[in-house]
Amino acid sequence: MKVKTRILIADDHPLLREALCQVFSNQKDMEIVGEANNGEEAINLTSQLKPDILVMDIMMPKLDGLEASRQIKKIAPNTAILILTAYDDDNYVLGLLEAGATGYLLKSARGQDLVEAVRAIKAGESVLHPKIIERLLKQAMAKPVEGVDRKIKDILSDREMEMLKLLATGMSNKEIAEKLCLSLRTVKAHMSNIFTKMNVASRSEALVNALRKGLLTLEDIKQENYSED
Repeated sequence: MKVKTRILIADDHPLLREALCQVFSNQKDMEIVGEANNGEEAINLTSQLKPDILVMDIMMPKLDGLEASRQIKKIAPNTAILILTAYDDDNYVLGLLEAGATGYLLKSARGQDLVEAVRAIKAGESVLHPKIIERLLKQAMAKPVEGVDRKIKDILSDREMEMLKLLATGMSNKEIAEKLCLSLRTVKAHMSNIFTKMNVASRSEALVNALRKGLLTLEDIKQENYSED
């Protein structure tokens, strides 16, 4: 039996929570494990339930989505955070990603967009526009490298390091599978292992952490994929 993606919903509007729950409950590969109506409750429930994905509104009482994301990544690093926001400003979005969010969708998104985003996150794909990933990487590269994390580097296999470098060039799982002559299922399994070993929940987190900890260098990233503004 296929394991369902466990989802926690966090939004202070009951009607919107109900609508989101309905959208995901209609999918055979997803299940709702809890609902939170403010940032503090989102943190507590994430700590207790350890959902695969937290779908969270950015504007909530007690703690907003930004601060909640920071705290959640400390206690549940393997929970991916998908932010719902009404704002589409690049700097604002980068702040969310720096706080640990996996990605974001505008509140104007359709229900099917949410479903596809959750499936993409679960599969280890990116849910961010390439331009946003570009800016995120540039921001990460501008900061001093913390030093090579030997513990992580030693536990990543040669194949996983190879995939991490391909991931940094912007390749999708399908493109990586074709380049390495592997099945898509095998690539997904490797991605899941990489995320687990790095204690992250998404591509964006893996890339930023790999750059900061010296696992990836500028030479590993094809500059033509990240053109200057």
